[in-house]
Amino acid sequence: MTEQFIGYIVSIDCENGLGIYQGQISHVDPKVQTLTLKKAFRNGIPEQTKEIVLKARDIKNISIIERAQETDETNVSASTVAVTRPLAKRPGRSISESIATGKGIQLRESPRKHEETNGRNNTLGFFAVLEGRKSPNKKDRRHKLSEKDEACFGTPIDNFLHHDFDFEKNLALFDKQAVFDEIAAQRPDLVRQTDVRRVQKYRHDENILATTPAKYRQLIVPSPGSKEYVTDEGLVIPSITADVRRQLLMAAERRGLTIERQTEMMGRAVAEMALQLLGGGHRLNPRNSHQWPTVVALCGSHRQGVVGINSARQLASHGVKTIVYLLDSANLSPLVTTELTLYKLTHNAIITNTNDLPSGPVDLILGALVGDVGAVPTMLSTPYLAAIKWANDNRAAVMALDPPASSTPGLNTKFSLLPLLPLAHRPENGKLYLCNLACPVQVFRDVGIKYTSPFGPKFVIPLHPNEA
Repeated sequence: MTEQFIGYIVSIDCENGLGIYQGQISHVDPKVQTLTLKKAFRNGIPEQTKEIVLKARDIKNISIIERAQETDETNVSASTVAVTRPLAKRPGRSISESIATGKGIQLRESPRKHEETNGRNNTLGFFAVLEGRKSPNKKDRRHKLSEKDEACFGTPIDNFLHHDFDFEKNLALFDKQAVFDEIAAQRPDLVRQTDVRRVQKYRHDENILATTPAKYRQLIVPSPGSKEYVTDEGLVIPSITADVRRQLLMAAERRGLTIERQTEMMGRAVAEMALQLLGGGHRLNPRNSHQWPTVVALCGSHRQGVVGINSARQLASHGVKTIVYLLDSANLSPLVTTELTLYKLTHNAIITNTNDLPSGPVDLILGALVGDVGAVPTMLSTPYLAAIKWANDNRAAVMALDPPASSTPGLNTKFSLLPLLPLAHRPENGKLYLCNLACPVQVFRDVGIKYTSPFGPKFVIPLHPNEA
């Protein structure tokens, strides 16, 4: 029976990296499970040897390209297949199309071009056909499936339909109380667990009693204010009066800590705090240029206004877009003029009209409109009220720079940054922060203050009201 496959042109997909062979079957040996091809191609390239022997265990798929044609002995010699240069493989073209014929004999596409036997078992089934054994067809498989269905679902059910199900009898077989007792036995004893206290080990310097943070009084002022503040570490910071504050600033200037140095130190503290409020490194990133922040500084012609302009300049050095609004541009002090000269070198905006303030929301507002005492005519002027209205209508947070203890009139302040020691501030000044001006301890002694630095490793520290 194997002789009927002699002359078939086939395509064989092999395993173990052997590739795809195409050629004409010249010999089939069912005993040793081998198949011989002549005029063979491997992966579209002609083989140098005349015949290729393939083993059944290496064959993955067999596709019959064309069946053998019946020819007489006189035409056998004329139907030899000429091996020519293989055609280049293109998308959509099978490797079998690389076989070309010569001497006028072309291999025709069979209507059943791709008759495949998939997998190792099908390969063995192919050789089973070569040996003459008949492979099971669809009809036989359907018959076997029907036999399995009969064995599974063929049990008669007439005897079940004539009897009613006894629910009470079957329910009596289920002992609910025994099951409930078993579940209760597995439930954890929470009362017993709470009675057993876990043994916890403490260090030699650790307090086993839960107490509030200790409060240390290392700063003593001759005439303290009406309020006290406490740091995160528990250090008590007493407030001072406006007169003691004035004496402290004058003593600092006499010792060489001039107003310019104080302004530069506080401007750096404002810039450091503002950068954190703007988002720090997550927001101020060179790869995040489309969301670069904008800061507006509302400045008057006094010491606080000079700090506001200085802060805007230092923020501009970090790449922040800044806008300085001058409240009283006609009466600028020499300090304001000097600081404006430096700020102009940043090429950022300076405006004197509230109509030029940004119409959209900004990221942060620096409030420095009022000085230590505050000028009543300036606070009641139309430009001042317009600037306050713009700041309150904007959604940005307002950080006041050394505001009066009574707060900036009309301004909704969220943060306030204070130098040296705080005054007795009202709640309208928002959250209070104290910055370090690097003032020598002798300056505090000159005004009778016993001073120990509360800053530690930080440059700016928060102050909390001392409720005790």
